Amino acid sequence: MADGWGSIFDNYGLKIVSRTDKDKHAYLPNEQQRAAIAAAGHKPSESISEKVIEIEVLGEARSPLSASYYNSMRVGSGRPPEPRMGRDIIAWADEGDELVIGNIGKRLFVAKANDTTPEIVRASFERRINQAFKPRARLLQLLGDQLIGSSKLAVFELVKNAYDADASQVTVTLGDLGTADPWIRVQDDGQGMSLETIRDVWLVPGDDHREKDRHQDRRSPRYHRLPLGEKGVGRFAVHKLGGRVRMTTRAAGSRECVVSIDWSELMSNRFLEDAAVTVVEREAKIFKGDSTGTRIRIDDLNQKEWSRAEVRDLYRQVTSISSPFSSKVDDFSIDFTIPGFQQWISELPDASELLERAPWQFRFEFDGQQMKYTYEFRGVPGIPIDSRKLTEEQPLQIVAEREPDDLDAASGPKPRRSVSVLADQSTIEGIGPIKGTLYVYDRDREVLSRYAQSRLIERFLDQNGGVRVYRDDIRIYNYGEPGDDWLSLDLRRVNSPSRNLSRNIVIGVVDLNLEESSGLREKTNREGFVENSPYRRLRQVILGAISVFETERRIDKQKIRLLTGKAPSVDREVAGPIGDVRKVARSKGFLPEIDPSLRRVEAEFRQLREDFLRAGISQVGLAVVFHEVERGIGALATALADGAAMTDLKIQVGQLQAVLETSTQLLRKGDKKSYSLRQLAKRTRDITSVRFRVHKVRLVCPALEENADDASAVFAFGLALGAATNIVDNAIHWLKVSIPDNSPPGERRIFMDVVPDHGGRPVLVIADNGPGFRDPPEQLVEPFFSRRPDGMGLGLYYANLAMNLNDGELLFPSMDDFDIPEEFNGAVVALAFKGGK
Repeated sequence: MADGWGSIFDNYGLKIVSRTDKDKHAYLPNEQQRAAIAAAGHKPSESISEKVIEIEVLGEARSPLSASYYNSMRVGSGRPPEPRMGRDIIAWADEGDELVIGNIGKRLFVAKANDTTPEIVRASFERRINQAFKPRARLLQLLGDQLIGSSKLAVFELVKNAYDADASQVTVTLGDLGTADPWIRVQDDGQGMSLETIRDVWLVPGDDHREKDRHQDRRSPRYHRLPLGEKGVGRFAVHKLGGRVRMTTRAAGSRECVVSIDWSELMSNRFLEDAAVTVVEREAKIFKGDSTGTRIRIDDLNQKEWSRAEVRDLYRQVTSISSPFSSKVDDFSIDFTIPGFQQWISELPDASELLERAPWQFRFEFDGQQMKYTYEFRGVPGIPIDSRKLTEEQPLQIVAEREPDDLDAASGPKPRRSVSVLADQSTIEGIGPIKGTLYVYDRDREVLSRYAQSRLIERFLDQNGGVRVYRDDIRIYNYGEPGDDWLSLDLRRVNSPSRNLSRNIVIGVVDLNLEESSGLREKTNREGFVENSPYRRLRQVILGAISVFETERRIDKQKIRLLTGKAPSVDREVAGPIGDVRKVARSKGFLPEIDPSLRRVEAEFRQLREDFLRAGISQVGLAVVFHEVERGIGALATALADGAAMTDLKIQVGQLQAVLETSTQLLRKGDKKSYSLRQLAKRTRDITSVRFRVHKVRLVCPALEENADDASAVFAFGLALGAATNIVDNAIHWLKVSIPDNSPPGERRIFMDVVPDHGGRPVLVIADNGPGFRDPPEQLVEPFFSRRPDGMGLGLYYANLAMNLNDGELLFPSMDDFDIPEEFNGAVVALAFKGGK
């Protein structure tokens, strides 16, 4: 019976009362019992009458025992003093009783272990009841009012419920506007509910029948839909709208049912179990004949006054629930009526007509293997540029996990190296196939002014710009809403403003399959997906597809700028990107600490620009410097958004200044002298050797073999080395794209050699066995042009610039121009130098 005493006491001991204890009228506690007494704060006194302690008795109803606790001196025995207990405790205990003495903190207890058990004793300490949760009636108010973010979203939820009810038609009516008692009504022609369904499902918060239907692939009878809802709380969205609700519903083969709820009356009950709801079953008055469906009317609206703008906003919200690009035969349409004020929405522009005015359209789909896409440039009125349409199928590049970067925050672990730059079947696990459509505009004044009703287009983009997500053609709120930038498009634009999209120029839709996207779970507050691994991978795929579009768009956009006189200059200003950083810093409360450093960066950049102008190279070298500064600004903006520590932010601003300082090397023309091209090849190999090993690339470099030919030329070694390493980095990336990571080591190959005399010039040739170049040379060396999803488009531009500053040339020859082994049938780049000693 001693088992379990340790779960009650901090310290305890067990000992049987002996005959000697009783004869001497003194109980001799054992070592464990003395430890418990000491833990309760008691020490034995030197006199039998000095120390009296109180011991609470467990297992029987009686008052505490008063016991003396003293050292027995045992005179003449030659033995040390012995702690003993007298008075009440020895009178209470009988010979043969097993006493358990224990403490709980400073309280001391005793029990007869032979008469009681740890369970009985524990019960005397603990009060136990078996009680189910008793939710307060206001829980229903919290479900509707707190979980649903806005009135618009509440109506949105009711329309989604109609979809789950297998409806084809939903009518939303906003009535009696301009009076003291406006109302909202949502009516559908779905399955409706019987009295039993209302009782067993609708009146059961959190019922999981829809979630089970989805997981078991149980579809609706008419349109074979999987349910969108799964948490069983969406019906309480009505509380967000108003104080009184009346639901009329009828299922096939059943009578019509009516449920009336007065929320204030319901909330007056203390507990939910007391808040009874009356369901009336009657002969059909609304859904007559064979018709079925549900009508919900909300009165005593929380919002009494509705402006035209608010009504239009609600209209846009509700009608956006169904994908505008759906090809399903499943018909789900929404009518929105406002008796007496219908002109408020009838005057709205036709969205499909405005979409047709977008200069660019892009459609893509990714199935885990290849991305198929159609890019279309439809031209701009009054600008003589041919339209262009391109249909391709290719691997999808993504930005997985970034490789370590010298502009990353100083503290914390460096990001791991990317496992793969390509999306595959594992990327869309829990997501399923992904399709998308983008309509993209040009808001440059020279372009937009050529369209009729250009102000209307701008307002349309301001209200609808962004990328929405649809699953089984039903919208996932609130992606694509004003203020939502779930793809961080605006932040990407800070990193590369001349190339990347921003939210206010794109109308986009992403389509998912509900059955195959089980890894994407909606948040309880109905505002997007839980940000788990499938969600992050979904973003990677979409951004990878958008990057393909951005590259193609830039080709046509440059033609537009050239003809409108708005060609982007590489002599750029950092004020714009830094202004964006200031906005983020201000919202985070960090602006006062970092603004002085940002001002120094601006000032140093302006000084460097003046130096470049005096040197006559403002239109070349400055773009490279701006690229590095812009990259640092982007990293700083990301760190701010991620809540980095102030010390890290200051370090990153300092690194921006360091970039400007080191960039002055482009102006140092005096460091040109004669160098060996073999030495240039060797330094290039040494700098990139770690990347060769990590990415399993085999370097073939005849120039570094013994007795290999060499050549010399006059050039600035640092510039040439930067050009060569940029070319090698570019080659490594495209080798990763074209040759899988699980390929044997050495399948990815790079060739590098020195050609002493090619047309009178020494040349360093670099080739690979990747996919090769698909764009003409003049496009490849354009600043900010890249086909990499994370590319800034300055690698080859820098290489070309460096060769020009070295009086040389960057060439894109064919294999036949040089003695290159046949296995290196990908990209070929040559650094041709001016000969000299």
